[in-house]
Amino acid sequence: MAFEGLTEKLSRVFKKLRGRGKLTESDIKEAMREVRMALLEADVNYKVTRDFVKSVSERAVGAEVMESLTPGQQVIKIVNEELTNLMGGSVAKLTISPKPPTVIMLMGLQGAGKTTNGTKLAAYFKKQGKRPLMAALDVYRPAAIRQLQVAAAQADIPVFEMGQGDPVEIAEKALEHARHNGNDMLFLDTAGRLAIDDGMMEELSRIASRVEPTEKMLVVDAMTGQDAVNTAENFANRVGIDSVMLTKLDGDARGGAALSIRAVTGKPIKFSGIGEKIEASNIEPFYPDRMASRILGMGDVLSLIEKAEEMFDQKKAAELEEKMRKSRLSLDDFLDQMRQMKNMDMSQMLGMIPGMKANLGSVQVDEKALARTEAIILSMTKKERDDPAIINSSRKKRIAAGSGTRVEDVNRMLKQFDQVQKLTKQMAGGMGKKGRRGGFRLPFGR
Repeated sequence: MAFEGLTEKLSRVFKKLRGRGKLTESDIKEAMREVRMALLEADVNYKVTRDFVKSVSERAVGAEVMESLTPGQQVIKIVNEELTNLMGGSVAKLTISPKPPTVIMLMGLQGAGKTTNGTKLAAYFKKQGKRPLMAALDVYRPAAIRQLQVAAAQADIPVFEMGQGDPVEIAEKALEHARHNGNDMLFLDTAGRLAIDDGMMEELSRIASRVEPTEKMLVVDAMTGQDAVNTAENFANRVGIDSVMLTKLDGDARGGAALSIRAVTGKPIKFSGIGEKIEASNIEPFYPDRMASRILGMGDVLSLIEKAEEMFDQKKAAELEEKMRKSRLSLDDFLDQMRQMKNMDMSQMLGMIPGMKANLGSVQVDEKALARTEAIILSMTKKERDDPAIINSSRKKRIAAGSGTRVEDVNRMLKQFDQVQKLTKQMAGGMGKKGRRGGFRLPFGR
């Protein structure tokens, strides 16, 4: 999980502060020394670290902390606010052209995930009702055009390509094609290099000069830390950038890129990419305040709620709630909920819960168990799925044979469903009283 090391180090620092009734300047100085070391070890830019610690220290020795009844919490609040400011303060939205199409020029080095995450971004806006078009401008890397076509096909997004032609001419023709075909967003997938060179920069400058993109977005790998910041600074100085997309934020990112890029380039991080699948849910707006909360181990409840809403079909959820109220949950409903859980990254979502460790190991749905459950339920008749009480010994043998499982597996699955049914009845009892949950409690927390 991203920021795990930094989160653990900062948590230890703040635990010491919370354990003291009063704080002295010496206490704060020692805490800030540890914060400084934690940031540097997370590969945060040296100057950015120095300015951040100075800003926090100046506020922390003021009256708002020294005269507070909970000085430790006040220091944490200040660090949270300063981290948020460091990453931009508030969410920065993508610039939309008043005259379509909005042209997004995607730039970056090879290996940053530009093609994959650029396609995710197009899928994100398609989900919002836009009509995106991808343009293949990487005419040098073997199979680059094919890679874009395969990725875009997964999201049902059209690709404009002219083979191994001139990237500047391809960009112009793609813009003309978008205008004539009603595409209100155009994503230019430009060529990257293994390192910054004059040829790449000159080509990017010519493309930008000819098509005048609405936004030049730099795609950087969050796992490269300070190298990502150096890359961003080079692009900003030589081609100019309007925004940044951080990729691989679900990997072992130490935090250096996320915490340094805005301060070094002056340009906002607008999106962050996670996962390998080409899905709109694998790209999300970059919220500085939410990221600061995650880094400090406070969780990210708002993102958790949004993820859950994306994953679950609202109409099905309403139908399920109605069935729960009437205690009429069927095995079809049970299977449907298990299938939706399969699409959720449990490690990522649990990491957003306040108080949970950022790294929860490999917390995933057991796909083999799910496949077995699915086979068992699909081997039943509609009547058996609606009313499992009628499933006797002979029916169990038939179901086991039809699903390629054992009778013991069928019994185990039915027992699990029975437990869910009991839990559903508890919830239904609480829902019936003016929306209160009654005596029902979640199986974690207090």
